[in-house]
Amino acid sequence: MQDYLNQESLQKFIQAAFLEDVGEGDHSTLAAVPSGQQGSANLLIKEAGVIAGLELAKTIFHYYDPDLQVQLLLKDGQSVKAGETGLIVSGKAASILTTERLVLNCMQRMSGIATKTKQLNDLIAHTGAKLLDTRKTTPNFRMLEKWAVSIGGGKNHRFALYDMIMLKDNHIDFAGGIPQAIKSTHAYLKKQQLNLKIEIETRSLEEVQLVLDQGGVDIIMLDNMDPATMMKAVKMIDGQYETEASGGIDETTIVAVAESGVDFISVGALTHQVKSMDISLKALKHPQQTVS
Repeated sequence: MQDYLNQESLQKFIQAAFLEDVGEGDHSTLAAVPSGQQGSANLLIKEAGVIAGLELAKTIFHYYDPDLQVQLLLKDGQSVKAGETGLIVSGKAASILTTERLVLNCMQRMSGIATKTKQLNDLIAHTGAKLLDTRKTTPNFRMLEKWAVSIGGGKNHRFALYDMIMLKDNHIDFAGGIPQAIKSTHAYLKKQQLNLKIEIETRSLEEVQLVLDQGGVDIIMLDNMDPATMMKAVKMIDGQYETEASGGIDETTIVAVAESGVDFISVGALTHQVKSMDISLKALKHPQQTVS
């Protein structure tokens, strides 16, 4: 389990999600379905991809109703095709109906992200570059989106603003330049007694040289450079610092970027330009029950 994933954070997310979706009650279910009605439903995969969120689905079902029985038929990170069944949930029909949409919303988006991540990862598998996500995530859903990236085979970049220093173009411009931004950062970390990695963005070979002259960083980002320029930058850096390529990278450019020799490639599109996987929860018919 990733550092940002723990039972407390998952419980808080699920609680907030149910408050948003159920509120005072699922009146459709309360009105139409007898309270004691039992039932089962299958999670149906309707298109090919990488499944993600099965463990989360189990947690959601059990959070709402601990008596629900959940049988996982697939594993997170598994490649799937249309027609497969991901899980079977059995128990109170009302509980299955009320939890259905939250489970699907999470799994559809997570599976879309995991699928996209695997597709891009496969393209650069012949290189040493590692695929990273970014903070371009859905507010209050970042934990699950980054989880999905890791399920798809990608690496998580910093989780939030508090766990790493990243000096981007606006930070540098407001600070007065690259040397000033690095010096100020070291003074701040010393004063606050913090031990955080420092990454700095560069937009040209001239800026790369400024960073090399100043030193004091861990990672140099090569932002919106073409692969030929990135290759020159990697040679200039010569292993002194790790390198990260960033900026508008997609399926058409990622191979050339990876082959430039960078250590990491960050792709915001993993989480903010993804099509959700088509998944549904289908009730299995049971003989009608009479509940007093």
